[in-house]
Amino acid sequence: MFSRRGLLIALVLIFSLVFSSCAPSPTPTTVEPTVEKPTATAEPVAATEEPVKEPVTITYLASQDWIKDAEMELGKKFEEESGIHVDYQIVPSDQYFNVLTTKLNSGEGTDIFGGQSGKTDIKLQLNVEKNAVPLTDEEWIERMNPLSVEQVSLDNVVYGLTIWDTLGGSWVLVYNKDIFSQNGLAVPTTYAEFKTACQTLKDAGVTPIYEPVADGWHHVLWFPEIGPAYEAATPGLTESLNTNKTKFADDPTTLLALTQLKEIYDLGYFGSDALSNEFANTESAMASGKYAMTLNRLGLPGQIEQADPAVKADKFGFFLIPLADNQIWNVNPAGPSKFIYSGSKNIDAAKAYFEFLTRQENLQYLLDNEPQFTLLNFEGVKYELTADQQAFIDTYTQQGTVLQTAVNYVNPQWMDIGQDLTAMFTGAATPADVLASIDQRRTDMATTADDPAWK
Repeated sequence: MFSRRGLLIALVLIFSLVFSSCAPSPTPTTVEPTVEKPTATAEPVAATEEPVKEPVTITYLASQDWIKDAEMELGKKFEEESGIHVDYQIVPSDQYFNVLTTKLNSGEGTDIFGGQSGKTDIKLQLNVEKNAVPLTDEEWIERMNPLSVEQVSLDNVVYGLTIWDTLGGSWVLVYNKDIFSQNGLAVPTTYAEFKTACQTLKDAGVTPIYEPVADGWHHVLWFPEIGPAYEAATPGLTESLNTNKTKFADDPTTLLALTQLKEIYDLGYFGSDALSNEFANTESAMASGKYAMTLNRLGLPGQIEQADPAVKADKFGFFLIPLADNQIWNVNPAGPSKFIYSGSKNIDAAKAYFEFLTRQENLQYLLDNEPQFTLLNFEGVKYELTADQQAFIDTYTQQGTVLQTAVNYVNPQWMDIGQDLTAMFTGAATPADVLASIDQRRTDMATTADDPAWK
């Protein structure tokens, strides 16, 4: 007899044998041998195509007469070479600074904007430290006239490019030699002689001077261009004005010059149409023979001949503005200049345009194809002078810097002075009133600039 424990053990053994015989045998794992498969030859990858570049346009805002036709032609060559198009936006001179100021203040400046150089102008009017891109490291700066570089710089940082005839661009009286000869006139050297010549011409039925007042800026030239005469009459005047130790209203020579300018207008020497005359019509007016003189630059005779080939350039000569008996050649190292807007998205393209313009061959092209220019403020540019231009240079050997560049806070109020002088011409203001207005605006600008001399 099995005990109960033995019975259980027996049953377990029986069940184990039964299930072992019934369970399927495990399938053996077959290991496939590793076979090195040849690497598939890669399909040739097509060369990555250069991304198509979007056409680039740089906008350039400038006042009337600042961008010459020759520069626009160079702009076309620049586009052919670089693919960068230059969109020139020209604004009438009497509206320009209002348009520019609005754009700069609203943060919508054009890629390049024009402005008069001069330390006061670029600081107060253009605020280049905020609005312009520093250009100190550009190669062409080494070739630009150092006096011009100085006038587009603040604290040794260069902000602008000036390509201009800063020497031949002096504003002088251009006169018709034939008309003078026919009336027995010689070049005047004093205001009295000038006044006599004008009266003689008027009596002969010739308008003595073509003066385009309508543009708002040209008639201003008569006052500041003879700055060297003011300094010669009162040595140290420039320094005293810049340090706020004197005012224009206190200077007898500036008052004399404005009084004489008023007399020229009142005597009819500018003609009856001066207030409506426009600068753009200068060449045709002088070619007509109706006018004997105009205030312009050494390149004007070439422009007249270009406008009317029958009127040759050698028909005209030059002499200095004789108000206050001035006989000192007025030189201005400043001029219309180009600045790159600090908020531009095309700074590199604008710099490329500057580099292109300042190449030697392009500077030469600009000089050779712009009759208004006699010289350029860059090294290495070749020029030729006419006999009359050379005679002018040989005659006036003493030079001085014009008032608007030598004295702070004058040039930025140019158009305001123009309004004052028009009021003087029409009897709404006196010469003394004009000087007082200039002084007040200088004070306002100096205060805004936190000039220590005005504290």
